[in-house]
Parts: sequence; C-alpha cells; structure tokens
Amino acid sequence: MNKHLLAAVAAAVFCAAPAFAQNVAIVNGKPVPKTRVDALAAQIAKSGRPVTPDLTNQIKDEVIAREIFMQEAQRRGLDASDDFKTQMELARQTILIRELFADYQKKNPVTDADAKAEYDKYVAANGGKEYRARHILVEKEDQAKAIIASLKKGGKFEDIAKKQSKDPGSGANGGDLDWATANSYVPEFAQAMVALKKGQLADAPVRSQFGFHVIRLDDVRDAQLPKFEEVKGQIQQQLAQQRLTQFQDDLRTKAKVE
Repeated sequence: MNKHLLAAVAAAVFCAAPAFAQNVAIVNGKPVPKTRVDALAAQIAKSGRPVTPDLTNQIKDEVIAREIFMQEAQRRGLDASDDFKTQMELARQTILIRELFADYQKKNPVTDADAKAEYDKYVAANGGKEYRARHILVEKEDQAKAIIASLKKGGKFEDIAKKQSKDPGSGANGGDLDWATANSYVPEFAQAMVALKKGQLADAPVRSQFGFHVIRLDDVRDAQLPKFEEVKGQIQQQLAQQRLTQFQDDLRTKAKVE
C-alpha cells in the first residue's frame, strides 16, 4: 500500500469516527443513534432511579432490541395498519396532555410560603386538646342504658365493648378510639365527650347517626401536631394536585362544547 493510499484510508477513518460515535450500533445497515439511549436514560433518571454504568449498558441493549423489533414490524407493514395509527394518536394525545400539565405546574410552583400558610390553617383547626376516649356503640337506647348501669356496678368497659359494640374497629380494641381532636367526631359525640372529666363515664347514652354511644373519657392532652418541616413535602404535593385539578376544571368550564 503506497503512502498516498495510506493517507486516504487514514483520512476516511478520521472523518468517519465522529459519525460512528453518534451511533450505538448499526442494525441491518440502519444506524441506531445514541440520542435514543440518552432519551431513555433521561426518562429513567426523571423517575428518580440513578443511571449507573451497568444500567446504561442495559439501556443500550434495550435500544438495539427495539430497533430490531421495529424493523421486523415495519417489514410486516404493521406501521401502516389502522390499529397502529389509532394507538399512535392516543399516545400523542396522552403525551401532549401530560406536557400541558407539567408546564402548568412548572409555571405555578407551590412555594414554602404557600405550604406554611396551609400548615397554619391546619394547626388552627386541629390545635388545642386531644382526647382519648372509649365508646360502646349499640342500636337501641335501652341497650346503652343497661350497659351504663352494668359499668357503674363494676362491669369492665373493655370486655363489654368487645362483646356488644357494633363498631368493629374500636369494639375489638375494647372500645378504644385512640387520640383524636374533638372535631374528629360527629358533633353529638364530641359535645358529650369534651364535657367529661378524665376517667369519667357519661351518665346517659349519646345518640348519633350511627346509633347510641356509651362514652368514657380516659385521658386529655395538648394536641400533638407534626412539625412543619416533617409535613412540608406532603402539603406541597397536595396543594400542587389541588391547583392542577382546579386548572383542569377551569379549562372544562371555559371550553365551548356543543
């Protein structure tokens, strides 16, 4: 090989190298661009999964496999079918709508101040006292009165609750309702509960939409609320979803649908 031919080969290799570097493979003569690997890796990274070297190699294999399968589908003419075109249109709509919502949320972020204001509203509504009460729920007032009489004679609240309460959740736990604020309960129940002293049994049954309650207040404490930093992320997610839902509702309201 003379020096002119060597120079020509070297020049050809040098010029071809950058183009080849942009492809991860050549499948049946068709280049598979590296941009496909980058796009798939970006989607995985967006989901929060780290793109490690091993995962990058798996992505390359996946991209090459997709090209092989796509070529075969095209060879069979599947990309020209009505079903394929319908699915592509639905996919286009889904992606475009998703981009719309992502664009709205990007331009309307929930700030720390927004989250703090929502937290302060929650504290105002749920602050104060928490109550740990027990109850026995029955259908008839006479049943409830009989239970109160039995308790005043020394009957054990927990045992009676397990046997007679029709509230399956608390009944199995001896009537225990755990710690909760007064506004966690229906008004009739809450009003009777907060009037009791610690350890006191209500003298009369309390009627609500659920039936008749026999109530005992076991303890009272200042409300134990989570700190703002502990729930800030959750509040921001909830506010973001609320705003997105309102955005969707506004678009539906403004649209002229005939």
